[in-house]
Amino acid sequence: MSGIGRTRSISLSGLRGEVVHVEADIAQSLPGFTLLGLPDQALQESRDRIRSAARNAGLPLTRRHLTVNLLPAGVHKRGAGHDLAIVLAAYAADGRVRGVEGPVFLAELGLDGALHRSPETVAMVMAAVDAGCSEVVVAEDAEAEARLVPGAEVRGFAHLHDVILAFGGEPEGEAPQRRPVRPADDDGAPGAGPGAPDLAEVAGQAEARFALEVAAAGAHHLLLRGAPGAGKTMLAERLPGILPPLDRRTALECAALRSLRGADALARRGVGQGSAGTRAAGDLDRTPPFEAPHHSASMAALVGGGANLARPGAVSLAHGGVLFLDEAPEFERRALESLRQPLESGEVLLHRARGTVAYPARFQLVLAANPCPCGKGGGNGVECRCSVTERRRYGQRLSGPLLDRVDLQVTVRPVQARQLAGAPAAETSAQVAARVAEAARRQAERWARAAEEGLVAPGLRRNAHAPAGVLRHGPYAVPRAARRAADEAVDHGLLSARGHARVLRLAWTLADLRGAETPAPEDTDVALTLRHQEEDET
Repeated sequence: MSGIGRTRSISLSGLRGEVVHVEADIAQSLPGFTLLGLPDQALQESRDRIRSAARNAGLPLTRRHLTVNLLPAGVHKRGAGHDLAIVLAAYAADGRVRGVEGPVFLAELGLDGALHRSPETVAMVMAAVDAGCSEVVVAEDAEAEARLVPGAEVRGFAHLHDVILAFGGEPEGEAPQRRPVRPADDDGAPGAGPGAPDLAEVAGQAEARFALEVAAAGAHHLLLRGAPGAGKTMLAERLPGILPPLDRRTALECAALRSLRGADALARRGVGQGSAGTRAAGDLDRTPPFEAPHHSASMAALVGGGANLARPGAVSLAHGGVLFLDEAPEFERRALESLRQPLESGEVLLHRARGTVAYPARFQLVLAANPCPCGKGGGNGVECRCSVTERRRYGQRLSGPLLDRVDLQVTVRPVQARQLAGAPAAETSAQVAARVAEAARRQAERWARAAEEGLVAPGLRRNAHAPAGVLRHGPYAVPRAARRAADEAVDHGLLSARGHARVLRLAWTLADLRGAETPAPEDTDVALTLRHQEEDET
C-alpha cells in the first residue's frame, strides 16, 4: 500500500551537520520525478542516477509520479551522499521496503546500483551521532572509517540489491558483482612511526632543539630565523614526531576535516591501513598532522574558502598538529594576517552569502624566515648583498601583531664542522617525546583541576591555551617573584599585555619540563630570552 515514505540523511555545514528528513510521495499521474528542498546540481542529477541504480538492483522505481522533499526545506543540500536515502524513501512510499525510518543513510549510488562512499562520510557520521541518530548505513568501502566514530552503529553494504533485502524488499535476481575498489595510496604524511624524520639526524643546534622541545611540551608557536641551510626546515619537520598523540576527539575531527576536502584523505593519513605499519585495520590515526603549504598559497588555500560553501584550508587540516610556513616572509601579506584570528580562537570562521561556516583550527604555527632576502644578513652580515631598504621591507612582511602571537622566536645558527663530525650522537625523537609527554601530562592534570574549580573551560589541556587571568591571579598564577622580569618588560615597553601572558605560559611549560610545582624566576628569564632572542647573537 502506498503512502509517504520517510528516511534520513545528513547535510553538512563545515563540521556541523543537520539531519535531513527525506519524504517521498507517489501520485496517480503521469510518470515523473520531482526533487524539492534546495538541492544543488549534483543532487538534482540524482534523479537519473537513482532510476538506473534501482533498475539494475532488480527493483525498479514506480512508473507513477514521484515527489521527493528534503526537510528542512530552507537548508541548501549538496552532494550525492543523499542518493541512498532518496531511493529507499521512494521504495517505502511504494510499500516495497520496511523499517527505513530510523537509520541514517549515507552513500552515493552508481548506475549499476553499487554503493560508493561519500567523501564526507566521517563528518556526516559524527553529525548523525551528535544529533542522536546512532544507526547509520553506509557503503561497504566506508564502513571502517564510519566505525571510528564512537557511538555509531554502522552497517555497510556493497550494492543497493543487498540494502533492499536487508529492509524487507524482494528484488529480482542476484546482486551484480561489484568491481573491487582499489585503496588509495599512502602519501607518506609525516608522523611518529617508523621512517618519520628523527631529531637524532639534526647535528648541533642545541638552542633550537631546546626551543622545539619547549614548543612541543606546551603547544606554543615558534619562529625559526636563520641563514639558508642552518636547519630550520629539518627542525620543523621533526616537531610532529615529539608531540603527544592526539586525543580521540581531535583525531576524529582531523579525519573529518580531511574527508571534507573530497580526496581519500583518510587513506592518505593511514586510516584502515596502519601508519607505517604501526596500526591495525580500522584504527584511528592519532599522529599530529603536519601541513606545509608553499609560499605561493593563496589566502583561501591557507584559511579555507571556495565558491558557495567554503572548504577547510591548511589551518584546519593542521588542527591538532603543526602548520609550517617555510620562507614565511614570502607569503602574501593578507594570507599571513588572516592567521591572527584562528591563532587566538582555535577556529576559523568563513563568511559566505549562504551562511557562515566554522572549522576547528587549533594548530601550532611554525614560521621559518631568513634574516634578509639574500639570506646572508645574519651575524656581522658582511656577505649580505641587500640594501637597508630591502632588509627593512623584508622584515616588515611579518607584522608586529602576528609576531606578538608567536611565543618563541629563536635564531638557528649555522652548524660548525666539529658539530657535523665530532659531536656525540644527539637525542632521538623518542627520548625527547618522553619528556614532552610527561610535561603534557602535568599540564592536563593541572588544568583539569582548574576546570573542576570553574577557573577554566572544560577541555583545556595545554599551557599555550590557558587564559591570561588565571596566569596572573588565583591558585594557578605564576608567583609574583617569578614574573617580576616579565612585569618589568611590560613597564619598559618591551612586552605587550598579550606578550606578557605568553611569557607566563612559557614559564609554566619550562616548569613542567623541570618537574617543578610552580615556575621559578629563572623560568621567566628563559621564557623572555626565548621570546626575544636577538638575530645577531653569536
